[in-house]
Amino acid sequence: MNTTRVDWSAVKADFPVLQRMIDNQRLVYLDSANTSQKPNAVIDAMTDFMRNGYAPINRSAYRMAGEATDLFEGARSKMQRFINARSVNEVVFTKNATESINLIAQTWGRANLQAGDVVVLTHMEHHANIVPWHMLVAERGIQLRWIPLTDDGLLDLSNLSALLDGAKVLSFTAMSNVLGTITPVKQLCAAAHAAGAIAIVDACQYVPHNVTDVQAWDADFAMFSGHKMVGPSGIGVLWGREELLEAMPPFLGGGNMIGDVRLDGFTTAELPSKFEAGTPPIVEVIGLGAAVDYLSNIGMANIRQHEMDLTEYALSTLNARYGDEIVIHGPRNVEVRGAVLSFAFRDIHPHDISQILDEKNVCVRAGHHCAKPLMKLLGANATARASFYIYNDQTDADALADALDGASDIFGV
Repeated sequence: MNTTRVDWSAVKADFPVLQRMIDNQRLVYLDSANTSQKPNAVIDAMTDFMRNGYAPINRSAYRMAGEATDLFEGARSKMQRFINARSVNEVVFTKNATESINLIAQTWGRANLQAGDVVVLTHMEHHANIVPWHMLVAERGIQLRWIPLTDDGLLDLSNLSALLDGAKVLSFTAMSNVLGTITPVKQLCAAAHAAGAIAIVDACQYVPHNVTDVQAWDADFAMFSGHKMVGPSGIGVLWGREELLEAMPPFLGGGNMIGDVRLDGFTTAELPSKFEAGTPPIVEVIGLGAAVDYLSNIGMANIRQHEMDLTEYALSTLNARYGDEIVIHGPRNVEVRGAVLSFAFRDIHPHDISQILDEKNVCVRAGHHCAKPLMKLLGANATARASFYIYNDQTDADALADALDGASDIFGV
């Protein structure tokens, strides 16, 4: 992994919300696995477009509309390069990763899956990669199989061939939002194809933190959300092999997605418009393009190394201070995990931990993290979760550890 020197304090200064003081205490934001903060570059790009150049795309001939279209499609080209897609036709803008997965399940799934067909998932999936398939279980009578986990939070692939035998789909996360586990995406895609199945990658937690190359993965579909990669909410990306997208029926019907409409029917537009019905989130797409520029300027390899170093420091600090009193779920090896720390602390309820940390302006998530099946396997209804990103440093990990001391004082444990 080729890295260069980055001034991470300057990166942190790019995020205006992190300069905020509440009750004379600085803000320590550790909830980026949920949603990331936004740098000035993204805020400025969106504001400038709304203030000086807002216009519809693709439909009007005047200059400002042409400029808007160029910015919109320019963002698509940036995304193509960012994930190394073969063509801009493979980059479809959606509302978020959840919509992207539903699009695949409801279009490719309905066109290709029948009663008895098998879809393979893993025990660490987000609800967004579970519920759409359950909907097809109810509608089509498909069957679900599950890849289990090892005790240290990795995928147990010892029985993978049997699980994939006769399967039509393998759909899995590239990185767990609870355990931080980074899965062997390329290996899983190869195994799916060897079994005659397609490979679908939920890359929501992966793309913001790692170099992403969908061609190297040899996946069939992948999806992720803008708001987790310093971009705005309301915009996501579906990447798919062009030949698969071409063969799929449309998801939504209306303007922009049509080639022709007649009294007796319609034809669809070319990709990617075929899956982008209606007026798109123009401002958000432009913001996402700015986010891609921002992350690319830092360098994704640099971001990965920064987070590995920070995760190692946070794990070591918390384990050294609290020992058996804290349980941090997921693999200990930072080579195979992201900067997500879901934990149980003494006998304090995760929601109480979150509230007490909030008094120190340390922002963590408490809950089931949209992964209830995984929570049951962990024997917990909820965990507290601290997640680090490009604007965090060792002082933030120290602030988390110090604030946990305060939780102990309050609850007397």
